[in-house]
Amino acid sequence: MADMNSTRSLADTLQIVADGAVNTLGYGMAYLHLVRSDGDLVVTALSGNSAAEAQITGLVGSRQSWERRLNMGEAWGDLRFIPHTEGSVLDEDDVPEWDTGGPEPRFQDGWHPSDRLFAPLYAPEPSVDSRSKLIGVLSVDQPRNGRRPAVQDREALQMYAFQAAIAISNARLRADMQRALVRLEREQQALHASEESFRQAFEYAPSGMTIAELGGDQHGRILRTNDALCRLLGRPASAMRRYSFSDLVHPEDIGTLLSTSTEGGRAELRLGRRDGTYVWVSLRNSVIADAADGPRFLLTHVEDIEERKRHELQLAHRASHDALTGLPNSAELRSRLSARLCPRPGEQKTAVSEAADNSSNTHLHVSGLATDVDDATRGLAVLFCDLDGFKSINDRFGHNSGDAVLIEVARRLSRGVRGGDTVARLGGDEFVILAEGLGKADAQDLAVRLRNEIIQPIRAEGRAVRVGASFGIGWAHCGMTADEVLKSACERMHIEKRSRPKQHRRVC
Repeated sequence: MADMNSTRSLADTLQIVADGAVNTLGYGMAYLHLVRSDGDLVVTALSGNSAAEAQITGLVGSRQSWERRLNMGEAWGDLRFIPHTEGSVLDEDDVPEWDTGGPEPRFQDGWHPSDRLFAPLYAPEPSVDSRSKLIGVLSVDQPRNGRRPAVQDREALQMYAFQAAIAISNARLRADMQRALVRLEREQQALHASEESFRQAFEYAPSGMTIAELGGDQHGRILRTNDALCRLLGRPASAMRRYSFSDLVHPEDIGTLLSTSTEGGRAELRLGRRDGTYVWVSLRNSVIADAADGPRFLLTHVEDIEERKRHELQLAHRASHDALTGLPNSAELRSRLSARLCPRPGEQKTAVSEAADNSSNTHLHVSGLATDVDDATRGLAVLFCDLDGFKSINDRFGHNSGDAVLIEVARRLSRGVRGGDTVARLGGDEFVILAEGLGKADAQDLAVRLRNEIIQPIRAEGRAVRVGASFGIGWAHCGMTADEVLKSACERMHIEKRSRPKQHRRVC
């Protein structure tokens, strides 16, 4: 019994149980059938007969056959003895056995070669289900004294089976614990490897990455950043932990950040650098968890898209601005003008005009204006400017001189208007100014001031040249299109130009 409880493995315990029946209890052969997880019993250890050990170890007997055996024969306490006179009915079942052979017994209580004696092994704390409390059966054969076991021998075998069941249960428990520990160790090693892999991927990723709080009072607070993001924003990791993304985002992009869904969300916005500048980035979110029911965090991938955004803005600027002067071009002028015009009374506003209403209160004064306004009425003035004498500069001095004149005129016009006004180049030597909130006298004064700026000498290709300017002032009323307003201003410019020398006249 001491040996049973000091083994290092379940297999050793099973073998000692079988050996003990032979070496201590006086049987010539013993073999142990252990209950498997499916309920059947397998021969796991055999002692006393090496030939039998080689032949039947590992063979399986069905649970049904074993239950029949344990329910028949003579009950010697927990033991079951099936004499040879009854055992013939078991010859066809599938329980593994070894035919020991030998002569008939010479006396009445002698042991017959076909007698069978079983010691069931029950768990120390059997469950309610009788099928599950059986953990094995110890079969013994060939008592050395050649007789059936006496009462004291039966009690010794029964006590031995009880102790063997305890030892086997403990060995199984130790084996299960060892397997669990090995499995836990492997899982911990795998987790450590996974964490190290994540750390390496996080720390050394070529683009920025952060881990932030998800939910709760500290939602969005940055917990960890990698080196790439710190370099991008020029901020040390210790300082980054004082912020959330909402603290770093450009004020104009807060709405974009808030509209980004938490998991799988994407956004393009600007993040603030330490030096006060902003950089365009693309954010991509995903959710990670510490455990199945543990805290969740937000993993954000931050990609620098400054070059792409700059290229996109350059393309957009080129599409909407004049390449020579940098002023808004004809298409951009019409777009801005259309956004400020109101529909005819009773007509549905377009999305563009509604947006203009929301962005500019001065547009309200345009509604209902006739073609002419007085000093008491303020609205959107459209000044159509055409240069006088520009063609002769092109013809005499070449296009480079003409381009220099156009660039300088654009600069003087831009310098002479308010911050919210628009100066655009319509094409050739034609410019248009959009100025909101002006009365008739204001618009005329603006035209005079701009003309006085333009007529000042201009340095072009090392020489001083002069151009004049004709202005036509147009006003809008509800229902007019951008082209109609521009044509009205052009016609008024044409009226002014007709009063000038014939060579300067133009047709709209």
